[in-house]
Amino acid sequence: MAGWKAPPSWATEDQPEPDVSSSEDEHTSASRRKARRRAATVSRAPPTQRPEPPVYWIRVYRANNEYHRLTCALTTTVSQLTVALNRKLLLPGEREDHRLYIKERGRERMLAQTERPADIVRRRLEQAGYDVADGLDMLGGEDLSFLMKFVYKSNVLGPAVREEDMIFTDFRNVDLTNKGLRTVPVVLYAHAEEIESLTLSRNPMLDIPGDFVQNCTSLRELRLSNMSIKKVPRSVESFSTLMGLDLSSNRIADIGDVGLWRLPDLRELRVQNNRLDKAPWYFPRLRTLRLLNISNNKFQEVPEEVCKMQGLEELDISFNMISVLPEDLCRLSRLQVLIIVGNRVSRIPEGFHQLENLAVLDCRRNSIAELGAVNFLPRLEELLVGHNDVQALDLSFSKYLTKLHISHNDITQISLAPGPMGSTPTSLTYLNVSYAKLSSLDDLALAQLTSLEELILDCNKFRTIPESLGELTQLHTFSCSDNLLDSLPASIGRLQRLERLDVHNNNLAEIPSALWACSSLERINMTSNLISTIRPPPTGAAAAAAAGFASLESAMSSTTTLVADRKASTAGSLFPGRAPPPLARALQRLYLGENRLADDALPMLMMLRELRVLNLSFNDIQELPRPFFRDIVMLEELYLSGNKLARLPTEDLPRLNRLEVLYLNGNRLLTLPQELGKVINLAVLDVGSNGLRYNISNWEFDWNWNFNKNLKYLNLSGNKHLKIQTWQRRGDKEGPNSELLERLAGFEELSQLRVLGLMDVTTTLAVNIPDDTEDRRVRTSVTLVNQLQYGIADTLGNRDYLSMFDLVQPTFRDSRDEAIFAMFGRSHASPHNTHVSKFLHDNFVPTFTEQLKELDLNKGESQTDALRRTFLKLNRLTHDFLFSAFATNPSGRKMSQASHRSGALLGLSAPDPTGGVQSIGASGIVAYFRGHHLYVANVGNALAVMSRRGQAHVVSSKHEPFDRNEITRIRAAEGWVSPKGLVNDEADVSRSFGYYHLLPIVNARPDVSSLKLSELDEFLIIANNGLWDYVSYQTAVDIARSERADPMIAAQKLRDFAISYGAEGTTMIMVISLASVFAMRGMEKDDPLQDVEVFTPPRRVRKDEVGDNQTGRLDPEISPPTGQVVLAFTDIVNSTHLWDVNETAMRTAVTMHHQLLRRHVRICGGYEVKTEGDAFMVAFTTVTSALLWCISVQIHLLDEPWPKEILDLPEGRAIHDENGTLIARGLSLRMGLHVGWPVCEADFVSRRMDYYGPMVNRASRVSNIATGGQILLSADAVHELELEMALPSPLVDPQAVDALRAFELSFHSIGERKLKGLEIPEVMTAVYPQQLLGRLHYVAAEPAPLTPPPHDSDDPDALFPLDSPSPPFVGDDECSWTPDQVRELAQLAVRLQALAGGRRFQPLPARKGSRAQVTLPPDASTAGGHVLYADPAALLPALSERASEAEALGVLEVLALQLELAADALAARLEPGAGAISDALRARGGRPLGAAALQQILELLSS
Repeated sequence: MAGWKAPPSWATEDQPEPDVSSSEDEHTSASRRKARRRAATVSRAPPTQRPEPPVYWIRVYRANNEYHRLTCALTTTVSQLTVALNRKLLLPGEREDHRLYIKERGRERMLAQTERPADIVRRRLEQAGYDVADGLDMLGGEDLSFLMKFVYKSNVLGPAVREEDMIFTDFRNVDLTNKGLRTVPVVLYAHAEEIESLTLSRNPMLDIPGDFVQNCTSLRELRLSNMSIKKVPRSVESFSTLMGLDLSSNRIADIGDVGLWRLPDLRELRVQNNRLDKAPWYFPRLRTLRLLNISNNKFQEVPEEVCKMQGLEELDISFNMISVLPEDLCRLSRLQVLIIVGNRVSRIPEGFHQLENLAVLDCRRNSIAELGAVNFLPRLEELLVGHNDVQALDLSFSKYLTKLHISHNDITQISLAPGPMGSTPTSLTYLNVSYAKLSSLDDLALAQLTSLEELILDCNKFRTIPESLGELTQLHTFSCSDNLLDSLPASIGRLQRLERLDVHNNNLAEIPSALWACSSLERINMTSNLISTIRPPPTGAAAAAAAGFASLESAMSSTTTLVADRKASTAGSLFPGRAPPPLARALQRLYLGENRLADDALPMLMMLRELRVLNLSFNDIQELPRPFFRDIVMLEELYLSGNKLARLPTEDLPRLNRLEVLYLNGNRLLTLPQELGKVINLAVLDVGSNGLRYNISNWEFDWNWNFNKNLKYLNLSGNKHLKIQTWQRRGDKEGPNSELLERLAGFEELSQLRVLGLMDVTTTLAVNIPDDTEDRRVRTSVTLVNQLQYGIADTLGNRDYLSMFDLVQPTFRDSRDEAIFAMFGRSHASPHNTHVSKFLHDNFVPTFTEQLKELDLNKGESQTDALRRTFLKLNRLTHDFLFSAFATNPSGRKMSQASHRSGALLGLSAPDPTGGVQSIGASGIVAYFRGHHLYVANVGNALAVMSRRGQAHVVSSKHEPFDRNEITRIRAAEGWVSPKGLVNDEADVSRSFGYYHLLPIVNARPDVSSLKLSELDEFLIIANNGLWDYVSYQTAVDIARSERADPMIAAQKLRDFAISYGAEGTTMIMVISLASVFAMRGMEKDDPLQDVEVFTPPRRVRKDEVGDNQTGRLDPEISPPTGQVVLAFTDIVNSTHLWDVNETAMRTAVTMHHQLLRRHVRICGGYEVKTEGDAFMVAFTTVTSALLWCISVQIHLLDEPWPKEILDLPEGRAIHDENGTLIARGLSLRMGLHVGWPVCEADFVSRRMDYYGPMVNRASRVSNIATGGQILLSADAVHELELEMALPSPLVDPQAVDALRAFELSFHSIGERKLKGLEIPEVMTAVYPQQLLGRLHYVAAEPAPLTPPPHDSDDPDALFPLDSPSPPFVGDDECSWTPDQVRELAQLAVRLQALAGGRRFQPLPARKGSRAQVTLPPDASTAGGHVLYADPAALLPALSERASEAEALGVLEVLALQLELAADALAARLEPGAGAISDALRARGGRPLGAAALQQILELLSS
């Protein structure tokens, strides 16, 4: 055998022997990783040499917490590693009993001999958010106990919890979760017969002995979740009495090898969050099984075996990859609950009606478009269909249906149809159709829902609510916020059980008198409306209520007008001799912020004696009536921010002994009354952004904060004339009040103070200012950071402790070009969360500085990498900080301490339901400014939104568990998402600091955005979910933009709005102004304490403004342009057809269209002249503003959430260019611009400016020529645009010019076009931004007709004559030649023939009587033969209105011949000079004429 040679297939690759080194200092380990990361790029190995496998460092601990560092390859197995560990670490007698264990997520298990430790480390680091560039090969050698931990210890060691420490008080229900068990405790053997429920979860090494199984004769429920098992223990099938089995959150890929069919009484089987992709063959044999949960697995279809389980009553298949529900599923006739959340199902099977016992169907977050099959479920009680594609809702469900949740769909219509059993869902008690696209409700359909108790219609397009609302006598909650309501139905007074009414963010102009009759109404939210009037109660309202409101209308008609008297002493004096209305005895919470209430509306509120919360922020209140507080002494919270108050009534302030919250920020207060100190329970006081001045010597008359000992929140920020300084004794004299004055100058007596705001407040000596700690946040900085002005506002909410911390670092790294703004924490958090938030606040800057220094620019690393590494390292450092209290040092080694304290965490099991240390977590967001670059990094639900010329741009990512990308990542890390939207049914975010028991499922890897700032960027809003859960991104930008001159007031306003909209937890908001980033240094604002107007009051609305609340937040409408005016006309293409095809969808779409156009009219500085149907006429002062408006509208039309019915039509389908860029979607608009000098006159009816004359007619005709998605400019508009773009002018907005340049405009001439009804043609130019340049080729493929298409009407000029102030708008339907068009062409031919003969037509003089003869003018004889006194219309060919197509074509051929002959004759008469002029003009192709060209024309004419 000496010459024998092994074949090549036997070749093996030698594995490097693991290298084991002893413990070393952590600094050395970190230094190695840094050096490895900084090393130069390794040269490639020669092609003939195989590259060496990468070597990874890992850390292995001993039982005594000493650790050792090893290097090994990714392919090194445990068996290979054990040889090296035994040889170098153990004595010969110890080697047989030692094994390698891994601890992670609260579990400890023994590694199999074939597992590869280095590969485990690599996978866990990647799952935790680390990249290869972060040095994964070196990170494993550091302390990763926050993530995982290898322990090499004796196999004979006992469990983590000794049996003698286990105390059992109830042997019927035994819970041994996470005890580190390897076998069942001996003590349970004696009581095995008593055990009914046994929980063994989180014990991965546990083996269930057979003899113990035989003794468990009464066991009904067994839980084996989170065991890291890949196969079901065979002993399970021996629990013959088992009724419930939980195998969830393991690694089981197949359960077919365990005989569960041998369990005759098994009723519940939970195997969610495993790796199953098929069902076992025996499933149909489990005839007693009633509940099956196979959610969060890998099923791509519903297993056939599941469809044969005839006994199933509850089935959960959520969060798989199922796209089709099979018809066989309908065989489960006993099924009562079906949950299919988070799949890809698009339709319900036709045979669904066979599920005759189905009571609950939860199919949220799928793609279901039709619910027809669901209507035939006879016993359906709850239907959850949120986040699908449903377009129409037919209320024809089972008569047993009680709950219908169908929010976040594309519903445009709700109708009533007979149910499957001939009845309507009269038992329905809950209906949620929020976040849909409804514009109206069917009156009859609503009236049938007589059992309804909760009706949620938020975020739709409703303008009115049917009067049939009054028929819902059981209704106790009605919410219709974020709509377009301009009034409430009068029948609302019949709702005697109504407890909650939420109609915030609508267009309500008044509080109706009918509302006073609601006797149970406790909460009203009418924030963000247009309310200026509170109607008094109707006469005899109580009697009308008793009569069932049969005479409500007559009662309301007899209402007497009440004149509000500020000096009225009591509410009863307003209505002498009458009992207070029912609402006055019931209402407890009233929110009326951001309305138009003035002083005269306040006496009506004085009747509400049961009020606990009153919010009147941001109204037009200048003075409160003197007896305002006399009868509303039950108040607990009062919000008066953003008004014009200069003082408070003092007489009854001490009576408000229940008042805890008082917001007075943003008023005109110079002092606060001393009586405020007698409000003994006052805990929250915000008087920021006023004009307060400090004078502690006047303490007998003015308020001092030390008078309110219970203050927890005190904000004085923004009072730029306020000075806080210690009391200075004069000489050696000490007055009797010196000690008191010294005490009043400090804050020491406010022992419960949690937040103190002193920004922009002068504090000459800081000795009396308290320190900033974990329990108290103190802000004393100015609001100017590196020329960036910012403001911050927060609230504790319903908590007595801090849970959010803000961070502002000016001159970061000693650079005036670098600054950091950040916040850390959670809106709803336990008291333990304060430690995490504060630690992140204190350590972010040094950690980020360190990571920036370590960047290797040669490898292309950037600030984005530094931010990612900073977040990941902070998460690790926070872990070590949290568990330092558990640290001990048995070996004296430095890093052993870290290992031991992390072991305290890994030894803990599930999160503490009381909010223990393990369940804490914190969202975080950081904005890093570096010159003109902005980097934003975030984890969790703290977000940043940029305002770019009024448009909201989200520059961060919300990490919510329902996000499909996050679900994929979570499942890869062995986590799962519950139907409630929680990670592992615990965390409401998918990424966060903390949550170490869920790491790496919930990790701290941030999303990092990098953007270059431009002049269009206005400000940045940073806030936690206390804002974003209640206020949309665009609404937040609109609110802040209305106060963008003062970011502090903008932040306070956003916070107050969040409170008004329902935020109850901790809310924190930063607003950072970017206006000075590009300002010239000489114009920079250096003094944040300079004299400025304290608060900009809400602007008074002009009479000609549109009464829309959302539009009212934007910049005021410009004054009507006069003189030279730019007119823009728009029209929706094919609108007639769209209305005819789907009226309900088109109604919603047109509403969205109008809102979009009006919004950008305000942003771009336009004046809306009028609308006609779906067409707009808008006037501008400059072509740049007009063109910016047109382009902005065209681009944002692509992003509108159009109804799906519109998107399914050919006119609305999405179109992409050859590069895949979206160029068309939804409604298509044609737009045209022309500039000139129209006649300007105000309309007597509308009181708005209107425009007349030829210029207006031409502007309208320009838009008629455009096709869908096209913007056309006349030659005059192009010429004016060139001047505005080239030459600076005070009339031209430089930001508009910058915005147009950023769009990279492309101009394309379409040549000279004849305009209908106008003699002179127009040279047209189409304009496209780079983003929409693909439309040019799309339009070229379908050329526009040579003549403008007619309007929807038969005769557009009959609607808008040429002389009318309302010019003809663009039509939208292409059609063949009409008789009128043929006559127009014939008239043109007659005129050309006359011109060819050297003549022109002149109208005949009018006759002065019926029999008077027509006489020619006196100069007729001198005119020679050049004038024809005749009417061209009399010379036209006869053509009947009902002429056939052949007759029309014959006339057209004759006219074409006449036109050709006339054109030739006319050309022959032209002189050479005129011909040269004609040739020169034709050669320019419609471009505007310059001075030189005009001079040449004049010379030719003169010759």
